[in-house]
Amino acid sequence: MGTNAGHATRMLAAHTPHPSPETVAAALSHAFLAADGWSPEALLAAGTVTMGARRRWLGPLVRSVLAAYHRKPSDAARELAAHIAASDAFVGAVAKAQEQRKPLKVASYTVSGPELRQGSLAVPPISGLGQLAGFLGLGLGELEWFADTRHWNRLARRGPLHHYRYVWHQRPGRTPRLLEIPGMRLRAVQRQVLDGLLAPIPLHGAAHGFVPGRSAASGAARHTGAHVLIALDLASFFTNVTAGKVYGALRGAGYPEAVAHSLTGLCTHVAPPHVITAMPPGGPASERFALAQALRLPHLPQGAPTSPALANISVRRLDSRLQGWADAAGASYTRYADDLSFSGGPQLARRADSFVRGVRRIVADQGHAVNPLKTRVRPRSTRQQVTGIVVNERINAPRREFDALKAVLHNCAVHGPESQNRGQHPDFQAQLLGRIAWMEQLNPSRGARLRRDYGRISW
Repeated sequence: MGTNAGHATRMLAAHTPHPSPETVAAALSHAFLAADGWSPEALLAAGTVTMGARRRWLGPLVRSVLAAYHRKPSDAARELAAHIAASDAFVGAVAKAQEQRKPLKVASYTVSGPELRQGSLAVPPISGLGQLAGFLGLGLGELEWFADTRHWNRLARRGPLHHYRYVWHQRPGRTPRLLEIPGMRLRAVQRQVLDGLLAPIPLHGAAHGFVPGRSAASGAARHTGAHVLIALDLASFFTNVTAGKVYGALRGAGYPEAVAHSLTGLCTHVAPPHVITAMPPGGPASERFALAQALRLPHLPQGAPTSPALANISVRRLDSRLQGWADAAGASYTRYADDLSFSGGPQLARRADSFVRGVRRIVADQGHAVNPLKTRVRPRSTRQQVTGIVVNERINAPRREFDALKAVLHNCAVHGPESQNRGQHPDFQAQLLGRIAWMEQLNPSRGARLRRDYGRISW
């Protein structure tokens, strides 16, 4: 059997006298991917070498594979093995072998190196787990331990071996929120993933949260002067982005199967049972149950540096569908994390209720849910806000927010900054400068007034 360009193949003697059906399916998968061509003849030849003879069921199996994969799935050995194991021809062969007490045997194994998927996105050329581990500065064992794709860590005893620590945040009248904060080493690895492997993946134009060059202000500016503003909120946004959605998004970006699988493990998490049972009171029973169920499955942890970017990447399909729905209604659409905003003219105002129902259907179809308590329809005669920014005529901060900051600066100048640091910020000066800079971005004239007040403070 020849070797394809881009594959490093070698023949290994079989060391397992009675391999499991999964092992046989994996052996056939690698053999098919290393064949000289993606044709019935080439796959039959590869299967014959693997099984040591041309078995009757190989022909139907090859036809099943070619019907499912018109092109060679070069970087999807695991996926192809799963298809082989579930095919009628293979299942029948296994059943017959067990009936005759003659288990299937593998005569030789072909180990094929994965190819980088030729996707349309400019992702780094990480073609296998060895390259991924090297890119992240880890050994293969460390990569496997941090990725924890079988989720053993959730069952470990509490202590330093846990990858995450957990903080429940209670919210008056609302369902609590769980912060899942990665340990220092895992957090460092996730930052490398974020900067080197996720940043090159383009996002939908409607996404304005956690996107370089975009912000809450840039998203709000898309809705100024609208006849009507519709705002909705996605419930439990990060926990409802499952590992399957993350894996699919990474595969769609062009990462090979094994790499996408390991990256998914590095960036998703399953909360331990003792953390879920410690959920504090608050919120309706249905929402609490839904949150507990989501935390028991692999999901994006709120607290990991990779979660916002992966959430944006994973909901590109949702953004595209909502953009199409908005376009059909002559509306504008933006999303800042879990905040959905739509604005438009009289046509949208007349059909606001049906428009919201359509948004909810699309959101549900994509595996998320709209928080019914945070759906708002605001005509221009009321104060319209997008992510806390007033957008009636132009972007601006709410007057109450401006007045509160102005009062703090005045009291800092009169009574000293220590008297106003009620939140015990470790760098109160930097915190004030950040708030002033935000005001300057929204309203330069107000920001200038605040800047003058800040200049009167004695630090």
